[in-house]
Amino acid sequence: MQGGLEFKTEIELLSRVHHKNVVSLIGFCFEQAEQMLVYEYIANGTLKENLSGKIGIRLDWLRRLRIALGAARGVQYLHDLANPPIIHRDIKSNNILLDERLNAKVADFGLSKPMVESGRGHVTTQVKGTMGYLDPEYYMTQQLTQKSDVYSFGILLLELLTSRSPIEKGRYIVREVKMAMDTTKAMYNLHGILDPIVASSTSPRSVEKFIDLALRCVQESGIGRPTMSEVVKEIENIMEVAGLNPNAESASISASYEGQSRGFDDPYSDESLFAYSGDYPSSKLGPK
Repeated sequence: MQGGLEFKTEIELLSRVHHKNVVSLIGFCFEQAEQMLVYEYIANGTLKENLSGKIGIRLDWLRRLRIALGAARGVQYLHDLANPPIIHRDIKSNNILLDERLNAKVADFGLSKPMVESGRGHVTTQVKGTMGYLDPEYYMTQQLTQKSDVYSFGILLLELLTSRSPIEKGRYIVREVKMAMDTTKAMYNLHGILDPIVASSTSPRSVEKFIDLALRCVQESGIGRPTMSEVVKEIENIMEVAGLNPNAESASISASYEGQSRGFDDPYSDESLFAYSGDYPSSKLGPK
């Protein structure tokens, strides 16, 4: 429904990218104004669906770490190895797909932007993305950089920690975490915000380091955020702290949740605040 430009962009970009953590485009159809993209089949749907419990797969802390690493490697590939480099511009849990072995694959390149303006480090462009994941610096300056994807990825990391949507009942996840955080206490005093599965992790230090990384990614200024290459290395280090080999293949799909859901509110019950993915009007605010 977003039109021919996004359709053409996705075909052009996905025809050039090949990585195990990026969804593969098999073909497309454009006949009688019907626009169809044919992707590889991804058995376990979106990360968003899995975090909400709709799929019935239990994402324990170790599986969440593997998903974070796979998604980070996919975005790093787009930034560092694709030619030209690609800024995804719409990193979110709805655009991370999980295959039959729960390997993460980055999807949906309709809003993506190739970095063809070499040497400048940014692309000046109309603001597009999904509210809640949108880099505030990009929103104010209209200058899109790779660090804009890093910001969105930081929000994704907070979703993996909390199983909450970025904006929920008028509350923004970044602000909620920062307000509740106390680094002198176990798991930074975030037990009330963390998903119970994460809060019960046997490796609290790995959870704390993951929180640290997420908050570095969502620094207001892009200069203060890590690169995706640094994010990948840090997640690999966190996995080792948790006792995982970051280079091992993912295990087969996890067992389903025992019985029905345990009464938690569906974190995605109100999508109206953050689901829109597309253009935003220019901000009237100037950069700080």
